[in-house]
Formats: sequence, structure tokens, C-alpha cells
Amino acid sequence: MTGHKANKKDSFQAKLEKNVVGLLIMIAIMVSVGGIVEIVPLFYLDNVIESEARNPDGSVKFPELEGIRPYSALELAGRDVFLREGCYTCHSQMIRPFRDEKERYGHFSLAAESKYDHPFQWGSKRTGPDLARVGGKYSNEWHVAHLMDPRSVVPESIMPRYPWLMEATIDGEGIVKRMNAMKRVGVPYTDEQISGGKEAVAGKTEMDATVAYLQVLGTMVKFKKGVDYRE
Repeated sequence: MTGHKANKKDSFQAKLEKNVVGLLIMIAIMVSVGGIVEIVPLFYLDNVIESEARNPDGSVKFPELEGIRPYSALELAGRDVFLREGCYTCHSQMIRPFRDEKERYGHFSLAAESKYDHPFQWGSKRTGPDLARVGGKYSNEWHVAHLMDPRSVVPESIMPRYPWLMEATIDGEGIVKRMNAMKRVGVPYTDEQISGGKEAVAGKTEMDATVAYLQVLGTMVKFKKGVDYRE
């Protein structure tokens, strides 16, 4: 029996599991194939390019999506704070097309809403609620109080405090560089918007910027009742 087992050849899977380099190569190939299958259709299927979808006569199919715009200088600065503080690790920005999600958070997320996000804030990690449509849901004062001391407005919250946002000011030169970087990857900032970025954030704190960012989330599209934006 021992000799029989010794002469038995390992299967391809067994050999692969013993070869670290080979296993890494196969993982890379499989991940690449999966990514290509998911991503490539997004570049040519009209039903996922909502902002570009047009009717047979050439008119825009969903004109209400034309309200989607790049973030203002202050909103962009707030998004940078959001990323720096790791808020995305607890708050997704992606409402999936399921009844329970739509009833709690609002209309499901559209790809066009994230076209100026680099990187986008999708995901399913929700230690805290999804923020895709938090804009306008609470007042500026509520957001400030929540960021300063979450338990002052949500007693059961486990979110940390961010009091330093009230003291830190926005770097005007830095935001101009950030807008230029965004323009290079396709965000249509004009030269006037970029040159005015420094003045737009002058004297503003990171708290001002973060609140401005939160208040714009989910507000650029004016959804019409009964319209299926996946068509």
C-alpha cells in the first residue's frame, strides 16, 4: 500500500497548491478574467452608461442625470478628509436594487453618480449606515454635532469623535493641485474652477469641507417616480 501511494502522481491542483509562484499566477489570471468580464461591458452597453443613454431621436434619455457634476473645491476637500479618516471602512456609498435597501436608504445607486469619484466609494461594509443619499437628510448643525460627538445625537453610535476637524484648515494650494490631478484623469474641471479653488476654500475648516461633501451626496439626480434608470 505504501509503495502504491508513493507512485501515485499528484493532480494538477495538488501540484499547484505546493507551488507558491504558480498559485499566485493562476490567482492573478482568474482575477483578471473575472474583472474583464465585469468591467468591459460597462464601456459599450447603454443600459449601464446612464448619463450617455439616448433616445432614437438623439435626445438624452434621462435628462435628470445631467445634473451630475464634479465636486466643488470645498466638497472635494471634504471628500479627501472622508478618505483620510477612513470613513469608507464603515460607511459604503452604494444602495443595491433590493426592496429593503431602497426602503431604508432611497433609490438604488446609479453608475453615473460615481463617474467623477476617484476612487469610488462603493462596497457593502456597513458598520454604520450607507451614505449614498445622506445629502439634505440632516442639517449642517446636526452633522457638526455628530462629527464632534456622535453619541450626542445617536446614543447607540460606536463612531469615533473627530473634534480636530474644527481646528484644521483647508490647504488652498493643495486643493488646486488636487483639482488639477482630477482633471488629468478625466474630471471636467475648467481652468476657472481650478484657479478659483484656493479662494473657494479660504478660511474654511476641514469640518466645513466634510459637511459640504456629506450634504451633496445623492442630491445631484432628481429621480422621477416610476422611471427605471436601468433601461
